[in-house]
Amino acid sequence: MLDPDLWVALLTLSAMEIVLGIDNIVFLSILVGRLPADQRPATRRLGLMLALGMRLGLLAAISWIMRLEDSLFFVSSHGFSGKDLILIGGGLFLIAKATHEIHGTMEGDADAPDVGKSRSRGMIMLQIVVIDLVFSLDSVITAVGMVDNIWVMVAAMVIAVGVMLFAAGTISEFVERHPTVKVLALSFLLLIGVVLVADGFAQHINKGYIYFAMAFALFVEILKIRGMKRRVAEPAR
Repeated sequence: MLDPDLWVALLTLSAMEIVLGIDNIVFLSILVGRLPADQRPATRRLGLMLALGMRLGLLAAISWIMRLEDSLFFVSSHGFSGKDLILIGGGLFLIAKATHEIHGTMEGDADAPDVGKSRSRGMIMLQIVVIDLVFSLDSVITAVGMVDNIWVMVAAMVIAVGVMLFAAGTISEFVERHPTVKVLALSFLLLIGVVLVADGFAQHINKGYIYFAMAFALFVEILKIRGMKRRVAEPAR
């Protein structure tokens, strides 16, 4: 506990886990937005707690995670591991889901909650579980590559999910209030899906470029929203 290197590792890994959790929050916010308003907070919290549970479960099965790197079969001398298949499957799921949601948003029917559908919440939870698995795998592999101490990994993931729980409600409400931001968020998820598929085919793309591009686009959109609010607030001349 008195080792300063341990604290530096904890802070660094916590920051990295929070950054990696952004796409998880965005996806969760968009999915939960399809539910009636009274079900959203509980479903959002449950989704994030599932994400934490999956991360800790994968850490507990760290030897199994390492075996996921072993090639299962080869195509044209390129080996595909269990990790690759999970990344490719998760990436394709994200691409399909983001494309469907963008189409629904632009057509004007994506914002309607699935009221009256008994399976709607169950189907949304199933989608949350699938994507939590993909993001958790990415998160755990990153943690294992950065830190050797498993307790530092556990603490960093708990801290990151705590921050996500605190911020998820605000992010969800902001995304739901501004359809253009929602389209940006879905475009971000579409790009993340492409990155996951590329990673599965051993074509690494630095996520930092995507995070920067989306942060810049979001910054411009926020300036636009502020400008529109200011014009509305000004008295008519």
